[in-house]
Amino acid sequence: MNKILDGKTVVLGISGSIAAYKMANVTSMLIKLGADVHVIMTKNALNFINPITFETLTNNKCLVDTFDRNFEFHVSHVSLGQKADVMLIAPASANIISKMANGIADDMLSTTALAATCKKIVAPAMNTHMYNNRITQDNIEKLKKYDFEVIDPVKGILACRDIGDGKLPDEETLVNHILRETACSKDLKGKKVLVTAGATMEAIDPVRYITNHSSGKMGYAIAKMAMLRGADVTLISGNSTEDIPPFVNFIKVKSAMDMFKAVKENYKEMDFIIKAAAVADYTPVNVSEEKIKKKDDDMFIKLKRTEDILKFLGENKLKNQIVCGFAMETSNLIENAKEKLKRKKADIIVANSLKEEGSGFKGDTNKVTFITEDDMKALDLMPKEEVAVKLIDELMDLKDKKEV
Repeated sequence: MNKILDGKTVVLGISGSIAAYKMANVTSMLIKLGADVHVIMTKNALNFINPITFETLTNNKCLVDTFDRNFEFHVSHVSLGQKADVMLIAPASANIISKMANGIADDMLSTTALAATCKKIVAPAMNTHMYNNRITQDNIEKLKKYDFEVIDPVKGILACRDIGDGKLPDEETLVNHILRETACSKDLKGKKVLVTAGATMEAIDPVRYITNHSSGKMGYAIAKMAMLRGADVTLISGNSTEDIPPFVNFIKVKSAMDMFKAVKENYKEMDFIIKAAAVADYTPVNVSEEKIKKKDDDMFIKLKRTEDILKFLGENKLKNQIVCGFAMETSNLIENAKEKLKRKKADIIVANSLKEEGSGFKGDTNKVTFITEDDMKALDLMPKEEVAVKLIDELMDLKDKKEV
């Protein structure tokens, strides 16, 4: 999945702002993802960063002058506008925003933006008073009206030492907007996906708790790939050190009961429910309000069963809803997974063995088997994001069959 933008053309438009330095890193990140990147700079942007930087990174000429005599046979602003899969204008000054909003095309960047037929994303960056000026705000609203996507600036200390809105977001945020737009086909557009991930934590006292080794990597990968394919994703997560996928509705929970309540509140509106979380089967009957002091004798903790979330979903799933569970085993993988599929009334179980090399908790790879009532598919060892892609494909096939 490292080359997720392979075959995609990204045009970056850079205007005159101190934040232009961030675009070198954005360019590098896009190149590593496989994109063919073309950079257009305004003449004011040349005062902040040298075009040679971008030419070195992209192996493409950095365009500035609309009437450059060293052109190829095609008209650059037209050809790039037609070739691009997405265009990001960042940092976008008040000047370039005004030009684009009002159809002014008097330099290479504004001309290409007007000629481009792809999705255009704009990231304003300027002095906070310029940004909040009613004229600038009106121009931003015009861009939205014309189907530009606008990334809100962040609040902080600006180059002019003012404090307020106007900072260009970090490079990862800018790249994430490009990924969401162009990384994958949008075959999940209009669909709602609920994913649970991570480990629950069952309190013993204010200091101690019962948990497991789940990192949340698999569930977070599923949430990310579903988002990139256009789904409206809700991620309910227990403990995890993973970065929260962008553009998802994120709900943080702690205990198995917290997760159960969050699932009950959200499951009815979902098309797909993917239970990737490692939920505790047992929780202490009593939770001490004070730290339990160590004594000479052994400590005994009385436990009770937690609510079975997957069983609840299987018994209460709505028409055309697809419910997916996971089975982590150390022995009798297929037999136990088949039994779980039947007992929990799920549509599919993703089974993997903790003893399989490269599989299980915390790693970046997984080796799984998809088990349904009528079929069984064993996948090779692969990165968890690729497993997520295969799983989403399988879930969509199941939904198509159910809706026939």
